[in-house]
Amino acid sequence: MNDVFEEHRGRMFGIAYRMLGSASEAEDMVQDAWLRWSADDRSDVEHPGAWLAKTVTHLCLNQLTSARVRREEYVGPWLPEPVLTADGTLGPLETAEQRDGVSLALLVLLEQLTPTERAVYVLREAFAYGHREIAGLLDLSEANCRQLYRRAAQRVAAPRPRFRPDPEQWQGLVRSFLAAAREGDLAGLERLLAADAVYVSDGGGVVNAARRPVLGREKVARFLLGAVEKFVAGIPYTLVEVNGAPALAFGEVAVLQIDFEDGLVTDLRTIVNPEKLQFVHRQLSHSGGLPGPG
Repeated sequence: MNDVFEEHRGRMFGIAYRMLGSASEAEDMVQDAWLRWSADDRSDVEHPGAWLAKTVTHLCLNQLTSARVRREEYVGPWLPEPVLTADGTLGPLETAEQRDGVSLALLVLLEQLTPTERAVYVLREAFAYGHREIAGLLDLSEANCRQLYRRAAQRVAAPRPRFRPDPEQWQGLVRSFLAAAREGDLAGLERLLAADAVYVSDGGGVVNAARRPVLGREKVARFLLGAVEKFVAGIPYTLVEVNGAPALAFGEVAVLQIDFEDGLVTDLRTIVNPEKLQFVHRQLSHSGGLPGPG
């Protein structure tokens, strides 16, 4: 029975994380699913994968109801918990569509959906369940699932395609960017930022961070100089893949994801809330990464 559960653990975690945007809560949902699975003899379950997917999805639906209240009260911008994905923690991410499906940007957009819309969208988009299968998992009619999916797809405007340089090119861009930021080179930093650059920082009220997104080249550059000096001065970084995209991990202090387009920085997302960094730190302690200069 344990072997059957472990066979499906990865998919359950993948569903729960995409539903909740929280790795720690996703682990809790998988654990709760195990308690339900192991509480009785399941030898008569014809399709264990479907049973477990249904169980974890319903657990997430219940969790989202309380999570919504907490996020309405959240201090400052909310970003998902970062997850290292190069090791397959969130399943195969071999295509641009698969990587975008776990991106921090998309997970933020999914917050606009009702819990049921989000469940339908995740099961359809990320796991290619058919509408009939989704109807069975959610105890809804197939027609209702189709309607919910259409509504969710309309409400979630797809993030703009991200520029994907090869790893060496990305590392070169990042090192130039960080060098300018750490040297206090305001003019050099501005030259590397797009005119409409956006910086979002999630401190959750635990760490003092920007309470609103910072918009525009000049404001982002000035804010970054202060943030780098305050949070990561002298801290070496590790180059990692977070939610399907390159990112930087600064010890146990911050995870920074930088998007480039035409060689310029367009979006920066920083998670500095220590409660949201516990999972990725655990991953890093097992996997390591490519160290960069301090």
